Amino acid sequence: MENHYLWQSMPHPGETLLEKLEEMKMGPKEFALRAGKPEKTIIAVLKGDSSITADMAVQFENITRIPAQFWMDHQRGFDEFIARKKREAVIRQATPWAKQFPLEDMIQKGWLPQVKTLKEKTMEMLSFFGFSNHKAWEEYYFKQQLKVAFRISLAQTKDPYAVSAWLRQGEIQAMELTAKKYFEKKFKETLPMLKSTLENHNDKSFNQLQSLCLEAGVKVVKTPSLNNAPISGATRWLSDTPLIQLTDNANQIDHFGFTFFHEVGHILLHGKKDVFLENLEYSDKDNQKENEADEFARKWM
Repeated sequence: MENHYLWQSMPHPGETLLEKLEEMKMGPKEFALRAGKPEKTIIAVLKGDSSITADMAVQFENITRIPAQFWMDHQRGFDEFIARKKREAVIRQATPWAKQFPLEDMIQKGWLPQVKTLKEKTMEMLSFFGFSNHKAWEEYYFKQQLKVAFRISLAQTKDPYAVSAWLRQGEIQAMELTAKKYFEKKFKETLPMLKSTLENHNDKSFNQLQSLCLEAGVKVVKTPSLNNAPISGATRWLSDTPLIQLTDNANQIDHFGFTFFHEVGHILLHGKKDVFLENLEYSDKDNQKENEADEFARKWM
């Protein structure tokens, strides 16, 4: 466990060096000459504007008779202290962002660990999405800075925070699955078996459907719905693997089956360059492609 008091204040090693020079009654100019370093470099260290490098630490050892390891450890401790202070600031700035998510619902579903403080929840939300700060989340889900991964903006959706959390959970579930290389022909050949699996519905049907799809190179996951996230399904490609994500809202097998084949239609008809979110209005939605996917699903169901 961290020493809370220790991290309240950590002096720059330059302060220790200044105290040592005063003890030795030596000015920075003479010390610089003895160390073989420019005077401005030593002054920068004494002011805390520059770090003590490993090379400096070895040179300082001969002059101060303080082991180089001491100076290096001191610098490393100070650097860690500064990094922690910066991280604290990032967490504070991200707190209002984290509060936008259905945190308690996510904790109850096991998507986040059982933490209590808002600071801990904020840290867990950043970890959940795999971002170092909340601005990165905005760049990804609102501004589409990484279009190869997520090509639509959630900025205008009803609850972009809950929707993004649901989508992210689907990605996490997909990472736990191993699919064979995707071949369109093999996937098409699997469709009659997928239809039969849905028609002969039982407790094992989803697992059977998932296994058939994995053999054809398609990942299928079922993600519990979140409060305020009306999305019923989604299709997107993770690298070269198509992912179908379904919610548990579709309790009736005919509704579930239609949604599944609708997503299959997107994979077979529309390729890799689109992201499709069902039962959700968003600015990039292509209604023609949605109609085509509906028609594909009707033919199979």
